[in-house]
Amino acid sequence: MTDGHWFLCFDLYGFRPMTAAHALPCIAIAGPTASGKTAAALALTERLAQRGQKAEIISVDSALVYKGMDIGTAKPTRDELAAVPHHLIDILDPLQAYSAAEFVRDTQKLVDEIRARQAIPLLVGGTMLYFKALTDGLDDMPAANPDVRAMLDAQAAELGWPAMHARLAQVDPVTAARLAPGDSQRIQRALEVWHVSGQPLSSFHTTRKKTGPAEQMGLATLFSLEPAERAWLHQRIALRFDLMLEQGFLDEVRSLRARGDLHLDLPSMRCVGYRQAWEVLDALEADPGKPLDMAGLRERGIASTRQLAKRQITWLRSMPQRRAIACDAPSAQQQLLDAALAAIEAAQQAAG
Repeated sequence: MTDGHWFLCFDLYGFRPMTAAHALPCIAIAGPTASGKTAAALALTERLAQRGQKAEIISVDSALVYKGMDIGTAKPTRDELAAVPHHLIDILDPLQAYSAAEFVRDTQKLVDEIRARQAIPLLVGGTMLYFKALTDGLDDMPAANPDVRAMLDAQAAELGWPAMHARLAQVDPVTAARLAPGDSQRIQRALEVWHVSGQPLSSFHTTRKKTGPAEQMGLATLFSLEPAERAWLHQRIALRFDLMLEQGFLDEVRSLRARGDLHLDLPSMRCVGYRQAWEVLDALEADPGKPLDMAGLRERGIASTRQLAKRQITWLRSMPQRRAIACDAPSAQQQLLDAALAAIEAAQQAAG
């Protein structure tokens, strides 16, 4: 136990030996955007294949579920998708929403199916709400109610989201205090819960479960790729956003706008980068003689991505069960590969 790696021989929740059903343990790789999660996961699948062990990747990313949103989400390439089976990518139209509860349900089913194929499930992504739902469980709050959401959307269109935020402060001051007045998605959800249940959203959070589905799934280790130096991550974010622009990100958003049925209040269009590109195109439409503000798009897109990364790192650091690896270290990927392989071997030995 002196080396700090004792937990690799047991499951994520402590000194509980894995069962035979978990001889193919789940390995999770989480991290902020641009931290190298995809490359690390693909390298791990390649190393496992060299040992004769199959693996499949389950995406833990609320943006990758959407079809037609490829460039701005940094979706794995066709070659990468073909090299290893991937799941929960391109499963929804951008008009649709995808909740944490749906993610947990789908992931549990996929883990069973992947194990039935004698493969190791790898959970890879940066949507921390999904990871928290797996490790901590979900609150027993009401499901989405389309009628209530439509009513709230209509009220917001008339009054504005800051006014809706003020209304939330009257019925759920705890939740309102942690939300910005423009955070339409979370304000809507909090008001929806109050309308449907008569209880504030904050009351559900006080009864959070201590463990979640990950325990039953046999999640051996949750690796967290975290930069020791933020400047390293900021540089990668800027380089990646520039590459997206070169690859035609703005044209991708133009195509989505041209559909005519999408708008900025949809979860898909709230994805980082898409909102900023949409607003630039809105400004151009309002004043066609005005030059396209590519510099402004780049600045706002990079800034919003950096803010996202900061939130992701904050979430990760609140998860005591994670095993952090400095993703900006030259040996980061090798460290992760060695530790993941050790975790898999230990789980298989424990399962007998």
